[in-house]
Amino acid sequence: MQRSSYLRKLLWLFLILHGFLFSVTAQQLLPVNEKNYADSLRQIVYSRSADSSKANASFLLSDYWRAKDTVKSRMFLTKGKQLSAKNPYLNALYFFYEGQHLSAIHPEKAQISLYKATQKLMAFRTAASYEAAAAAWYNYGILQRNKKGDPFVINILLNKSIPLAQQSGKSEKMAHYYSQLGTLFMYNAQFDKAEVYNKKAIDLLEKKKPGSSELMLAYLGAVSNFIYKGDSETAKILLDKAKVILEPHQESTQYPYYYYNEGLYLISKGYFNNAIKSIDKGIILAQSLNQPTLLQMLTFRKYDIYLQLEEYKNARDLLVKLLKEGNLSAEVNNRKMFYTQLAAVNEKMGNLKEAYQWQTQYSKLSDSINDSKLKEKINELEVQFQNAENQKKITALETDKKEADLAARNNRLFSSLLGASTLFFLAIALLAFAFYRNQKKLSEQKEINHQQQLKELHQQQLLSTTEAMLEGEERERRRVARDLHDGLGGMLAGIKIKLSGEMSRGDKNPNPIEIHKIIGQLDNAVTELRRIARNMMPETLLRFGLETALKDLCESLESQNISISYESFNLDTEMVISTQVIIYRIIQEALSNAIRHANAQNIMVQCSQNGKTFFITVEDDGYGFDKNILDQKKGIGITNIENRAKYLNGTVEIHSAPHEGTTINIELYV
Repeated sequence: MQRSSYLRKLLWLFLILHGFLFSVTAQQLLPVNEKNYADSLRQIVYSRSADSSKANASFLLSDYWRAKDTVKSRMFLTKGKQLSAKNPYLNALYFFYEGQHLSAIHPEKAQISLYKATQKLMAFRTAASYEAAAAAWYNYGILQRNKKGDPFVINILLNKSIPLAQQSGKSEKMAHYYSQLGTLFMYNAQFDKAEVYNKKAIDLLEKKKPGSSELMLAYLGAVSNFIYKGDSETAKILLDKAKVILEPHQESTQYPYYYYNEGLYLISKGYFNNAIKSIDKGIILAQSLNQPTLLQMLTFRKYDIYLQLEEYKNARDLLVKLLKEGNLSAEVNNRKMFYTQLAAVNEKMGNLKEAYQWQTQYSKLSDSINDSKLKEKINELEVQFQNAENQKKITALETDKKEADLAARNNRLFSSLLGASTLFFLAIALLAFAFYRNQKKLSEQKEINHQQQLKELHQQQLLSTTEAMLEGEERERRRVARDLHDGLGGMLAGIKIKLSGEMSRGDKNPNPIEIHKIIGQLDNAVTELRRIARNMMPETLLRFGLETALKDLCESLESQNISISYESFNLDTEMVISTQVIIYRIIQEALSNAIRHANAQNIMVQCSQNGKTFFITVEDDGYGFDKNILDQKKGIGITNIENRAKYLNGTVEIHSAPHEGTTINIELYV
C-alpha cells in the first residue's frame, strides 16, 4: 500500500522533470564512445582529404563542442563554412549546424537558422539531405516548444521528421524520433501510447543499431515510462541494458541521465540511501560536464527523497533553491508544481501561513481547461497519424484487389477470343487495323498542328523579347545622347569659353591659375567620357572577361555609404561575348535598382555556373517592397532584367517585403 502511494506521488512529481529532460536529450545525439569519435573527426579536418569531407567533419566537431566549449564550437563552424564555399549542399547544411550552435546561447537566432536549413536542404532530394532536414525540423520544434506547446512538436514529429527519416532510409533515425514521441506522450501522462512508440524505437534499434547512443537513450526513456506505470521490474531490465552500452565508456556525457533514471528506479523501490548515492554521482558529473538543467533535475530528485524521509526542512530548502535558479520553473506548468509542492511541505512543517501563500500562487496559475484541451489536441494528432498509416495499408490492399480482378477479366476475355470463329476474328482485326490507321493519321495531323502552334508561339515570344531588347537599346541610346549633351557637351563648351577668353587677352603670357582650371575641367571631361564609354560597353569586359568586369562594376559603385560584396564560382571564360554583355547588363540594372530605389547600404552579388546553366543572386538590405505591386505595375529596371533573362530562356524570382530588403534569383541558359 505504501509503495502504491509513493508511485502516485511519482506521477505527481514527474511533470516537472521530464519536460526539461526532453529538451536536454533531444537536441544532441553523440556516439557512446565520444572521445574516439571526436579524435577521428579531428584527423579528417587536419588531413589532406577533400574540402567537402573536411567541411562535414568540421560541422560535426562544432556540434560536438557546442555543449562543452562554445568558442571551439564557433571555430569549427566557421572553418566548415569556409571549406564548403563551393558546395551548394554543404552551404545549406551550414544553416543546420549554425542553428545547433546557437540553440543554447541565442535560441531566437537558432530558430531562424534551423528554419532556413529546412527550406534549403529540401532542394537536394538525397538521403543525406532528408536526414538533415528531419533533424532540422525536429530541433526547430524543440526550440518552439515553450511558446507553442507539445502539440506543435508532436505535429512536426508525425508530419515532418518521421516521414523525412523514412525517406532517408535511416531506420535508426526514425527510431530515435519514435523514442522522442514516446517521451512527449509520457510527459503528458499518456503512458500507454508512450509505451507503443518506445517499443517501436527499441525494436528497430536492437535490429539495426545495437550498442548505439540512440538505443541507450530509448532504453532510458522507456525506463521512466515503466516506472510511472508502476512496472519497476521491466524498468530494471531496460536500465541494465542501458548500463551495458554505457559501461565501457566512462567519459560519456550521457551518464548523468543514466544516474537520474537509476535514482528514479531506486526511489520507486524504496531504496532511498542507494538512490541518494546514484543521484549524487549524477550531480557531480552534471557539474563537471556543464549540464545545468540535468543538475537541477537531479537536485529535485534529492528533494523528493528528503520528502519521503520526512526531512522537510532540507526538502523545502532544496525546492526554494531550484525555484530561485529558474531553469525548471521557467514554464507555467512547472511553476504550478513547485507552488503546490512548497505548499505541501510547509504544511507538513506546520508553517500554515506560508503554505497558504504558496497554495494561493498555485491557484492563480491553475487552469484545468487548458490541460484538457492540450490532451485533446495531442490525441487528435495521434489519430491523424494512425489514420494516415491505416489509409496507406487500405490503399495497398485495394490496389492488390484491383490487379487481381483485372487479371481474372483478362483471362476470361482471352478464353472467349480463342472460342470465337476465324471470320469474326478477321473482321475484328480488319476493323482494328482501319481504326488504327485513321487514329494514326489523326494523331500525326494533331502533332503537326501542335508543333506549328508551338513554333508560332515561340516566334511571338522571341519577337516580343527582341522588341523589348530593341526598346531597351533605344532608351540606352537616348540616355547616352543626354549624357553627352548635358554632361560632356557642357564641360567641353565651358573649356572652349575659357580658352577663348585666354586667347582674347592682350598679353601673350597665359594665366597659370586659369590654365590649371582648364586642365582640371579637361580631366573631369575625360572621366565623364570614360564613364559613358564604360556604360555603353565596359572595356574590362572585352579585355579581361565577365568575372573581372563584374568585379570592376561592383568596386566602381561602392562608396562611403554603400558596401558591395561580389563572389563568383566556376564561370566559363570562353562564354560568347554577347551573352556576357547580357549578364553584365542584368547585374548592372539590379545594382542600380538597389542603390537608387532601395537605398541599400549592403549589397551581395553571387554568380555561379553549372554546365550551361548560369545562376545570379543579388541581395540587398534596402527598403524592400510589397511583391503584390509587381502584379499591377513593374518598373523599367525590373522589366529590363526580365526581358534580358527571357532572351537567354531564363527565369527571374524576386523575394521582398517592406523593411526586409530584396533578393533577386536569376537562372539563365548560356
